[in-house]
Amino acid sequence: MSKIAFIGAGSTIFAKNVLGDCLMVPALDGFEFALYDIDPRRLKESKDMLEHLRNRYNETISIRAYDDRKEALAGAKYIINAIQVGGYKPSTVIDFEIPKKYGLKQTIADTVGIGGVFRALRTIPVLLEMAKDIESVAPDAWFLNYTNPMASLTGAMLRYTDVKTVGLCHSVQVCTKDLFESLGMEHDGIEEKIAGINHMAWLLEVKKDGEDLYPEIKKRAKEKQKTKHGDMVRFELMDKFGYYVTESSEHNAEYHPYFIKSKYPDLIEALNIPIDEYLRRCQEQIKRWEEMRGEIVGNQNLTHERSKEYSSRIIEAMETNRPFTFGGNVLNKGLITNLPEKAVVEVTCVAEKNRITPCIAGELPEQLAALNRTNINTQLLTIEAAMTKKKEHIYQAALLDPHTASELSIDDIVNMCDELIEAHGDWLPAFR
Repeated sequence: MSKIAFIGAGSTIFAKNVLGDCLMVPALDGFEFALYDIDPRRLKESKDMLEHLRNRYNETISIRAYDDRKEALAGAKYIINAIQVGGYKPSTVIDFEIPKKYGLKQTIADTVGIGGVFRALRTIPVLLEMAKDIESVAPDAWFLNYTNPMASLTGAMLRYTDVKTVGLCHSVQVCTKDLFESLGMEHDGIEEKIAGINHMAWLLEVKKDGEDLYPEIKKRAKEKQKTKHGDMVRFELMDKFGYYVTESSEHNAEYHPYFIKSKYPDLIEALNIPIDEYLRRCQEQIKRWEEMRGEIVGNQNLTHERSKEYSSRIIEAMETNRPFTFGGNVLNKGLITNLPEKAVVEVTCVAEKNRITPCIAGELPEQLAALNRTNINTQLLTIEAAMTKKKEHIYQAALLDPHTASELSIDDIVNMCDELIEAHGDWLPAFR
């Protein structure tokens, strides 16, 4: 029996989206969905939920929960990773509260920045242990990674393990659709080209019937900036650097040194930047899950519509050899010529029978490559810290982060890192 393993399956709504989608794929008839999570209650809830969907949509699928990760992985053909090491409490709260003591404000803190660095440092060791299991019991499996920080985690897997890995995000497939809707433009029939790094990929071309739509986009965006709205940071970046970026304004506010400034506190209000946004989202998600648990887990009449997530379509393409094109995160082997080879880049990829082929994007406009490099620097030093266990590379990763470096002194950054290392305790390996 072929198997899809889902690691981090206690994320019930995400498991519903991804594995619910897989239930809709005839090519996966007869597969086992192997679920694993470190939280037994959440694992059982996801299993119960998926069994209701299975009974409704595809009774050929077997749903099985495992209390041993290696057994869940054994023989898997595809592995979907959605873990969060350290969770909302204690780790995410620590990632926000200690930097705040030093005057460093964040919005999401899961990609780069000080929050992204420490999220990567506690997650990479877990992924490397998982990779050993995969190499042992599922050496031919494809590892579809959804966990952030995407570039650092995917880079560690691709550079230091033999696991066939691709990183998947939500931002590419909704980028132009959301942009056009916000500007009151018709989205159907457009052609687009997107490339860069995760959360900072660029809408390089956007056309309809051969006509460049950027002049109209920029005209409408400039008009919209006259009143407060939810995408002001991205419109400001597009105005100054010429191109629209894939991930949201709340994310990009903390990827650059220009927006969250203690010297210019009015900028936060003027650009509608939601400081501590991820903390609020986590609290709201926890509250909402308590309210909807019964409706999702115990509902034998639960329904599902195939989502926009890439996983089921990638797996379907590999099983049927009907190609599927998507935005994937892969190692930069000549794909974007003015970014480092060790970087993980987000480019168009094609999934087909048993393989994923990244497409060459060529050279980015130099200003966009420059912005990407500022984040790549921190990503590469974070991986270096995780692999060498040297504190100096943690410091260097933080010192090279654009937002952190623009706000704090060298001594404050080093002291903040030391305090974060101590606060995270056993969630981190020992650094020397």
